[in-house]
Amino acid sequence: MAMQNLLQPEYQPEPVPPAGSLPGLTSMVHSFLGLVQPNAFPAELLTNLIQQKNDIMDPAVYKEVLVYEVGFLVCTAIGLLFIVLMPLVGFCFCCCRCCGNCGGTMYQKQSKHTGCQRRALFLSVLLVTTLLLAGNVCAFISNDRVSRAVNGSFGALNTTLDNLSIFIRSIPQQVDIIIDNSNVPVSQANRSLQDIGPILGSRIISAVGEETYGALGSAMRLLEVTDLVEQELRAVNESGQRLQQLQGELTQNLSSLQEQINRTLQSCGHPCSQVSVSGLAPDANFSMVPDVSSQLELLSNLTSANLSAVLQQANETLNETPRRVEEQVQKVVADAQSQLAEVRRKIGGVRSEIPVLDTLGNVTAMLDSIAKQASDYEPQVTTYDSYRWIVGICLCCLVLLIVLCYLLALVLGALGLKPSVLPIERSCLSNSGGEFFMAGVGFSFLFSWLLMLLVLVTFLLGGNVYTLVCQPWHRGQLLQFLETSELTASFNLSKMLGLQGGTVSLSGVYNNCQHNEPLWHTLQLGQAVPLDELLNISQYTGKINAAFDRLNISLDPITFLSQSQKQMLRDVGTSGLQPNFTGFLQQLERNVTQQDLLALAEQLEALANVTDNATRKKELRQEASELRQINGQIGSRFPPETQALKRSIRTLQATTPQVPARINDTLQQIEDAQTFLDTRASESIKNESQAFLNTLLGYFDSYIAWAKRTLTEEVGRCEPVAKTTDVAETVICSYVVDSLNGFWFSLGWCAMFLLPGVILAVRLAKFYRRMKIADIYDSDREALAMSPSATLFKIPRVEMKK
Repeated sequence: MAMQNLLQPEYQPEPVPPAGSLPGLTSMVHSFLGLVQPNAFPAELLTNLIQQKNDIMDPAVYKEVLVYEVGFLVCTAIGLLFIVLMPLVGFCFCCCRCCGNCGGTMYQKQSKHTGCQRRALFLSVLLVTTLLLAGNVCAFISNDRVSRAVNGSFGALNTTLDNLSIFIRSIPQQVDIIIDNSNVPVSQANRSLQDIGPILGSRIISAVGEETYGALGSAMRLLEVTDLVEQELRAVNESGQRLQQLQGELTQNLSSLQEQINRTLQSCGHPCSQVSVSGLAPDANFSMVPDVSSQLELLSNLTSANLSAVLQQANETLNETPRRVEEQVQKVVADAQSQLAEVRRKIGGVRSEIPVLDTLGNVTAMLDSIAKQASDYEPQVTTYDSYRWIVGICLCCLVLLIVLCYLLALVLGALGLKPSVLPIERSCLSNSGGEFFMAGVGFSFLFSWLLMLLVLVTFLLGGNVYTLVCQPWHRGQLLQFLETSELTASFNLSKMLGLQGGTVSLSGVYNNCQHNEPLWHTLQLGQAVPLDELLNISQYTGKINAAFDRLNISLDPITFLSQSQKQMLRDVGTSGLQPNFTGFLQQLERNVTQQDLLALAEQLEALANVTDNATRKKELRQEASELRQINGQIGSRFPPETQALKRSIRTLQATTPQVPARINDTLQQIEDAQTFLDTRASESIKNESQAFLNTLLGYFDSYIAWAKRTLTEEVGRCEPVAKTTDVAETVICSYVVDSLNGFWFSLGWCAMFLLPGVILAVRLAKFYRRMKIADIYDSDREALAMSPSATLFKIPRVEMKK
């Protein structure tokens, strides 16, 4: 009995992270946030704040929050100082430069270490610029990745919700398949009941026929042997009579021919005296054929009793067993079929007893609602994200502008500077490099605070989301928090699914679904659904069993042989069917005549050739011809009869010795079969009826076992539920939060390296800009010459820089 396979649904491929991810950058961000926030997950604090049990302005609570957020507060303070001090320092720096201080005087003192200082500053600025460029590239990538993550989140959400909907919708379908498979045993049982005649009848015939058919077959083979013996005995009798008749004719012919030859020989005289015809007589005596009339009479009586018809009738009676069974079990079949209908109805009602199936429709509707709302908000989110992307690109471009200024300054300064040229005679190319340095410094002061402001806002948002949501979610602490805190005390998953008395937990569901466990174990349905009771059909199978107990199948009376027929067989067995053919077989081996007729004929031909008497010559030749003719008749008539007689005798010799033993064996088998039918046939019929019933009920036992195993081990393998949680974590944390954190970390990296970049660029710019005051240093003469127009003292005042 083959059940329909329970196929698992096919799901859409899982969403993959957007391209352009930087695992090294993500690891650095996580490490940095681990240093900023090393505290454990504040489950109790969050519970009290969310439930508003504690006022945030309460000094104790306020202090606890500050202690937990101390890392973020320190970073926030640093960012605020940066935001405030950077523009202020830039303003002061500009004022000092305008007053000729802070390197504003266009004079550079030359020394023997000037070249080393310039090269060291060049390498330092190049290193800082490289770091700024690397951070800026990461910022560009992270900014673009945030947009791809936001846009891809909707597709991942739709795919996940579709997979979850497929999973939820497949559960009732799988249960329906299990219930619909109950038609298989019911249909199989119905077919068996409809064909109970051939099926049970064949079983009964197999049980009873082992004895009866053996006896019938043995009796039929015995009758074939007795018929053969009878045929061969008749053949012996007929062949013996024909041989005796031929022998009488031959004796008469030979006797008259012998007299005639003797007269001829006597009249021939002395030349013919040497020929003798005394052996011209039959040699074999065919009158010695044994008398088989008594045996033939016994076998004829046996044949006339028509035992084969009696045995054939017994065989036909056995073969009519299926029809007789079908006639006797009609009421039982009707009762059993009505119980099968009740069994089908009972199994069909199992679906309504599983409460979770009814609530799954609400879950599906909720998922559809979530998907619809997400699709409604997608255009707005995409629009706002495009604005964010533009802002991010603008900030990245500002950093890139500073980087380009430094790079151009390095290239132009390195190409245009000639160390042997006086500072007041530097080329325009070298001077342009210095001006680009100062432009980069100016842009740094102008935009760094704006850059740090964005970094601070996104840092507080992304960092706290990572430490409070993503990190505990990844470690499994978030589910434990939702279960153990009073925040979800009213959230009872068992009651939501309609499971009374269940203790289903979120972490338990997630852990089971990670291992793709079936729904039965995951939701602990065994505590709420009495499966053994629901699939208990013993009430109906018991009624079917009781109906078969009332079944009383009986066979038509079967009598193999009557007592007179058995006695005939015994008489045949004790009479001795084999006569003594030994002496007669010896006669059959002898020649038909005592003298060789052809040899005698040649002697007479020879005498005729030497005799002068024409009359005697003619007589001798005539007599020789008659001898040859008689010899030809002997050769054509006697051998076929003797050969047929020999074959019949040999057949009888081979067959008849076994007949008495076969008769005894056959009679014993008939007695045993008759005794079996009379005493034990009813028990065998009952046993076969019970075996048929067991087979019938075995269909349902197999189905119930398959249904229980499938329902508890195959239905609702809930890996999509765990994957839904994992995908949600991936979308929120790996897609969005990690991308956002990578963005502010990259910009923060750039903002922090702007400070050494400003200092180093200001220092290095003076090595490339064209000075207005000459300064010559000769290391050999240790002499310093300054231009006479050098300004030795100037009252500080605001003036335009030349």
